[in-house]
Amino acid sequence: MGKKILAQRAGRGSPTFRSQKHIHVAPAKYPLTTNETLSGVVLELVHDPGRWVPLAHIRLTNGVEYYIPAAEGMYVGQEIAIGPQAPLNVGNTLPLSNIPEGTKVYNIELSPGDGGKLSRQAGSYATILGRSGNYTIVQLPSGATKSILSVARATIGVPAGAGRTEKPLLKAGASFHKWKVKAKKWPKVRGVAMNVVSHPHGGGSHQSVSRPSTVSRDTPPGRKVGHIASKRTGRKKGSRLSTK
Repeated sequence: MGKKILAQRAGRGSPTFRSQKHIHVAPAKYPLTTNETLSGVVLELVHDPGRWVPLAHIRLTNGVEYYIPAAEGMYVGQEIAIGPQAPLNVGNTLPLSNIPEGTKVYNIELSPGDGGKLSRQAGSYATILGRSGNYTIVQLPSGATKSILSVARATIGVPAGAGRTEKPLLKAGASFHKWKVKAKKWPKVRGVAMNVVSHPHGGGSHQSVSRPSTVSRDTPPGRKVGHIASKRTGRKKGSRLSTK
């Protein structure tokens, strides 16, 4: 019998495949929701390993401190506000119902009070499109639109750190440290590049699966690789460009 494949090893939940939670600064989310508008100040901008956007450490006038993804242009000592009556300035947090259409926002709550779930990555802002009853229509970074309860909160601006993917890694060591702080095994070796004992796609005189890779949804672990329960494979009929 062959060795355990990568998917089986990951399923055991060993430290190799777990995120190193002790290295992270703090959860990046809003404090508990209130109906009052509070002011605060940005104490510091910190780097959180594995999160490719800096965090803003904020202290409110009532003494509550929290972290959120920093917006472009945010600086230490900046005064911010959170609440329904907060001004429409970059870094301020308001309910979606109080943000005008066309405004760029980020760290949007998927459900009121969850602290922020959507558009949190560097440069990945969302746009307010309109209203429909108790819901606000938001265009996400993917281009998809989503209706979210208007009492959910969002921060005005664009998350800092945009353009990170434009910097080349240059060497494998940079990629190693990039993924070391994430819950992701790197490097990821292709099955066809392995020996026959290491993967169902391994072996042979050259790199090829050499058999149909479609497997059933009920296939046992260790063989459940490739096109899992695929409805179809190959090129669609009529997909070739016409030469006429």
